[in-house]
Amino acid sequence: MTSLAGKRILVTGAGSGIGRAAVRMFRDRGADLVLVGRQLATLQESLPDAEHVVLDHTADASVAAFAGTCGPLDGMFLGAGALKIGSVEGTSTADFEAVLAANLTGTWLMAHHLGPRLREGASVVLVGSNIGLRAIPSSAAYSVAKAGIHMLARVLALEWAPRRIRCNAIAPGPVHTPMVDARLATSADPAGDLAKLSGVNPLQRLGTTLEVAALAAHLLSDESGWTTGAVIPIDGGADAVF
Repeated sequence: MTSLAGKRILVTGAGSGIGRAAVRMFRDRGADLVLVGRQLATLQESLPDAEHVVLDHTADASVAAFAGTCGPLDGMFLGAGALKIGSVEGTSTADFEAVLAANLTGTWLMAHHLGPRLREGASVVLVGSNIGLRAIPSSAAYSVAKAGIHMLARVLALEWAPRRIRCNAIAPGPVHTPMVDARLATSADPAGDLAKLSGVNPLQRLGTTLEVAALAAHLLSDESGWTTGAVIPIDGGADAVF
C-alpha cells in the first residue's frame, strides 16, 4: 500500500466526490490533512479529525490571506471545480467565467499563493478531465477549463523542478460523483444518459472515487519520485480509443 506517512497534504474540493474519497484514503495511509472548501459542515463530514479551512479558492485576497497563515506543506491535491453544460454559442459569458474561475483560476491561485509553502521534494496533483483531452458535445466551458489545468500542471512541473517539487495532472473520465448526478438531473433521459456515460470507454462502466483517489495517492507519495509534468488519463481506456 502506498504510504503517505508524515506528509502534510492540502486538499481542495474536500467536501464531496473525489475529494472526500481522497482525504479519507490519504488519512488511512498516514497523511496529516488540511481540508479546504466552501462549507464547514461538509468538510467535517468528510473527515472530522482534520484541519478544516473554509475558503473560496477563487477569491485572490482570501487565498493570499490563508497562505500567509498556512504552515509548510508536503503536497496538495487540487480538485475543486464546477460543471455547467452548454456549447460555446449556448454558454453565457457569465457562465463561462464562472466555470473558468471554479476550475482553472482557483487552482492557479492556490498554486500561486501556496507554492512558497511547499517543502522541497513536495508533490502536487491537479484534477483535470478526459474531456480536457478530447472534445464532446455540450461541455465547452468545462473542457476548455480542464485543458488549461493540464497545461498548468506541465508549467508548474517546469517551474518547481529546481526545488524538486513535482506536479502532475490526472484526467478522470465519468466517475459517479455528485457532479455527474447534477449533470444527469438536467437530462430528459437520466437513465439513458447514465448508460451512455458508462459506455464511452472499453471497460463499459463509470469509474469510482476510490480508484481516482488511489492514483492521486501514488502521485503524492515518494513512489512516484520520477513522475512530473504528466497528464494521466484515468477513464477506462476512453482516451486511448476515442
